[in-house]
Amino acid sequence: MSAKCVNSFLVAVFSLSISLFSNTAFSQHGAEITEKGTTVHHEEKMDAAKIIMEHVLDNHEFHLAEIGGHPVSIPLPIILYSPQRGFDAFMSSRFEHGQAQYNGYKMVNDKILPVDESGNIDESASVLDLSLTRNVVQMFLAVLLLILVMTNVAKKYRINGTTKAPSGFQNAVEPVITFVRDEVGKPNLGSKYEKYMPYLLSVFFFILINNLVGLIPGSANVTGNIAFTLVLAFISMLVILFSTNKHFWGHIFWPPGVPLFVKVILIPVEFAGIFIKPIALMIRLFANMVAGHIVIICFIALIFIFGAMNTVAGLGFSPLSIAFTVFIYFIELLVAFIQAFIFTNLTAVFIGQAFETGHADHNEHPHDPHPTHDHQEKEYAL
Repeated sequence: MSAKCVNSFLVAVFSLSISLFSNTAFSQHGAEITEKGTTVHHEEKMDAAKIIMEHVLDNHEFHLAEIGGHPVSIPLPIILYSPQRGFDAFMSSRFEHGQAQYNGYKMVNDKILPVDESGNIDESASVLDLSLTRNVVQMFLAVLLLILVMTNVAKKYRINGTTKAPSGFQNAVEPVITFVRDEVGKPNLGSKYEKYMPYLLSVFFFILINNLVGLIPGSANVTGNIAFTLVLAFISMLVILFSTNKHFWGHIFWPPGVPLFVKVILIPVEFAGIFIKPIALMIRLFANMVAGHIVIICFIALIFIFGAMNTVAGLGFSPLSIAFTVFIYFIELLVAFIQAFIFTNLTAVFIGQAFETGHADHNEHPHDPHPTHDHQEKEYAL
């Protein structure tokens, strides 16, 4: 119970820190010089949509906070190639958060453009951005974390074998591996499950780690990037297609037992289903992960929206906003596991459909989660 209270307190502190550090981003100030030469400061309206999109989209730096109107961030490497100018590499801090240009380039809305000596966009030059953005860097970190955890678990199995009780990360990972094997691999792939378990486990843990790391304040929401989920879905589609056989393609291009006039309609639908399945995997993961982050930022933004109308209203709404943020944060922790499971499970389902065995081969008995010797007892268990 005390551990849950500590976790709730930490999440609340994180949310409150985001709110305080984002104050300058939500409440921007401008200056105007009057005819008498005096400077009048005025507060600009907050652009909540811009703040939300900056948080969700990819970036060339890890933006942590703004203190005294100055951004606090971790710069990342910029790698550019232009057919007219060749390769160029430098740190993103050279652009001074979009306020400066460097070496013939400038950043506009986080997009790097070639410029001439006067600072205007050079239409005669093109540039290919190969930079290590925060999504790419965080994905590499997730891969490194996955390798470290799994090699540590494998090392313990190699030393202790299966006779000694698991400990540490091994104790946390082993039930998850068993769950994926028994609830995803065996029911959907039958006797062929061992062949696909390395891929299914890799996909599950890779998505899970990226989901969890993306919930750390200041990090990137990698699984909320459509390009990331597109690549994962494309890899799953290749695995599905390479698992097919002649019976699968026969059902696609000439469904058996169907009247001819129905086949004219059914064949295009079945063929489109080959691509619809990975598209569904891509959109489902992307939409669910990006939605939670948007909701959290919206609750935090409400503090400043109410504060712009009335200071007392902003302060009064802050506890309620932070409470909802903490609640959504816990929901996102649950969603991180659910979405990793759904992506892995649907991938296994589609692979099982590809070789038309589903639960088992024709010559083998299907996997029974409730094995019994008595037929009546088996029906009761099911």
